[in-house]
Amino acid sequence: MEAANHVLSFSHEQWSALAQSTPLPLTHGDIRRLSALGDPIDLAEADAIYRPLSSLLQMYTSELGRLHTRTSEFLGLREQRTPFVIAVAGSVAVGKSTTARLLRELLRRWPATPKVELVTTDGFLLPNAVLEERGIMERKGFPESYDRAALLGFLKQVKAGATHVSAPVYDHITYDIVPGAHQEINHPDILIIEGLNVLQPPRAASNRELLAVSDFFDISIYVDAAAEDIERWYLERIFKLRELAFTKPEAYFYKFAFMPDEEISDYAHDVWSTVNLPNLIENIEPTRSRADIVLRKGSDHTISEVLLRKL
Repeated sequence: MEAANHVLSFSHEQWSALAQSTPLPLTHGDIRRLSALGDPIDLAEADAIYRPLSSLLQMYTSELGRLHTRTSEFLGLREQRTPFVIAVAGSVAVGKSTTARLLRELLRRWPATPKVELVTTDGFLLPNAVLEERGIMERKGFPESYDRAALLGFLKQVKAGATHVSAPVYDHITYDIVPGAHQEINHPDILIIEGLNVLQPPRAASNRELLAVSDFFDISIYVDAAAEDIERWYLERIFKLRELAFTKPEAYFYKFAFMPDEEISDYAHDVWSTVNLPNLIENIEPTRSRADIVLRKGSDHTISEVLLRKL
């Protein structure tokens, strides 16, 4: 373990050594089910990285629970504890979805936190019709393409202790918000929020309340990798999607289902260089330093280093 400024650094071997006292309640079948397209992970990697990470997160939520109890006693309050909110951020195709799913499955197996929910910020993207109207369809995934007010309102309700809170639903087949569909969140022990730009700082605005989405997080995780590796993973995912989701007639990208490999490759490279890479450089990567935990990946998708902000 190395300490650099305000951050502790653990190699893969050092971090995996922390897992020895915690059983791993996942199977090979669980790993296959939870892995996202193009994000290979096996039971050994889940055991080495996510078992100790879930243990650490359990420690954090338990200690916060004790603080809530003592604070409530001191203030003479009897309010129910609000959900512990974990953020998972990172680029397109870096593997943040798999990280979020694995953490959800592991954390809900702990006796103290059986109720763990996962919400992706894709549901808070503006509908395609609105993006088209505003001329920002090509900037989908950039901060301005989200309904920030709706996302802030959702998190405010969660942290206010509301019993029933709903989040809009996004369909990756139609590449759009599903009209009238909602994911119901009913006061979970832990809520995981996964998305590209969830660690953005507050934006200057004309209103008096300057709040950031990240103000509602109890702890945040950033999944990191070299841009050239993420680009390769993105291209690999596009080809896998062409074989699966793109073949459905209702798919937004159905027109690419039977496109020659060379044309698909050219299209994916263009989207990466004009959309995903600029978003990574301008918006996503600069928020890495705001994360409490950084999971740094090597070129083979395995975690090579874990960085923790000192308490």
